[in-house]
Amino acid sequence: MNFFRNIFFRPRLYFILFTLAALFAVSYILPGLFIVSKVFLLVVIAFLATDVILLCAGMKKIDCFRKLPNRLSMGDENPISLTIINYYSFPVNAEIIDELPMQFQKRDFKIVSRLKPRETRDITYKVVPRERGEFEFGNIRVYVSTVIGLLNYRYNFPMVSIVPVYPSFIQMRKYELLAMTNRMDDDGVKKVRKAGKHTEFDQVREYVSGDDYRLMNWKATAKHARLMINQYQEERSKDVYCIIDMGRVMKMPFDGMSLLDYAINSCLAISNISILKHDKAGLITFTNQINTLLRADRKNKQMMTILEALYKQQTGFLESNFELLYLTIKKNIRQRSLLILFTNFESLTSLHRQLSALQNLASSHLVLAIVFENTEMSDMINPSVVTPEDIYTSVVAEKFFYEKKIIIRELNKHGIKTIFTTPQNLTINLINKYLEFKAAELV
Repeated sequence: MNFFRNIFFRPRLYFILFTLAALFAVSYILPGLFIVSKVFLLVVIAFLATDVILLCAGMKKIDCFRKLPNRLSMGDENPISLTIINYYSFPVNAEIIDELPMQFQKRDFKIVSRLKPRETRDITYKVVPRERGEFEFGNIRVYVSTVIGLLNYRYNFPMVSIVPVYPSFIQMRKYELLAMTNRMDDDGVKKVRKAGKHTEFDQVREYVSGDDYRLMNWKATAKHARLMINQYQEERSKDVYCIIDMGRVMKMPFDGMSLLDYAINSCLAISNISILKHDKAGLITFTNQINTLLRADRKNKQMMTILEALYKQQTGFLESNFELLYLTIKKNIRQRSLLILFTNFESLTSLHRQLSALQNLASSHLVLAIVFENTEMSDMINPSVVTPEDIYTSVVAEKFFYEKKIIIRELNKHGIKTIFTTPQNLTINLINKYLEFKAAELV
């Protein structure tokens, strides 16, 4: 029974059978066609039998494997590798169906490939997960046909695998590499001139493209026969805390991801950059209670601890308690620190409810609040078609956009720094602002 369940007729065979039935029908009117129709039928049966024998005779002639990474990066392109082996002694057409996790909502995914005799081929495709959690990849099914093309024979490969999707560690590594090679301006991060430079000598190291040539150590260069420079220490070990609001305001979706997901990706990147810049990175998440309190540190395992903590975070549907946040910070963070607050204020009313707690925080720490730009609302301000409904929508959108500007002005007036950004550009703008603070020695 399994043998017959794995055989499928191709559209070509249905077309031929339809043509054959039409010939037999016409042969009632033109008897001379009856002999032609019978010969045609015998030829079709012969080709069909040949196709069955070629595809199904002997042992399993196709093998397929999937290679998955240990974890996937949220919001990034993650490569998935397939290896397919053709043991047939003739070329075949293969239609590979890999059962993707249900989170992708993609039910028509397939890869078509033509395999040479006894060929092993590696195929790579990319997936972009838009949420964190466990993603289950299902089985692989390969439908094989010969050049005759009347049948498909199905090979089933049970390969159910569960892979966790973590915050964007690919983005984190990208900025880490750019920071280590002093090439962050290649990806939009601005170079910031420092107000001054600490002159405490640290070490002599090899020159890297982008280093200041005025720091060249010519004696060490002559000794080692390669360019060497002096490296000086900057102010170190300042605390940088990412504070993520887990309330309902962060559930708002943008481009398939929520504001919380964008905040988590940026939090991971800026924590890594701050550790590379010799600061300490910490994490606080809260709703109506404190969910996570990870003290700032720059030990080797700190980034892995932050990554694991961010992986588990989920948006709640309650209003966040900023007063509790203030009391927790006052009790646990005594040193002046940079507090990066990921939240979303959509109206002045919501800001005024939390403003007193933010003012109290700003009196002891450097507070940087993220204000998200609603890109869909911004696109409605200048409609392409002018109708009464479009004019009304444009006015409402402009009102919301103007209210965002007032929110930023209110925050700045009370000593709270702000970043007004789209979710897609959050990481770049946040790193730029952090480097500005470092240059001005605010951090």
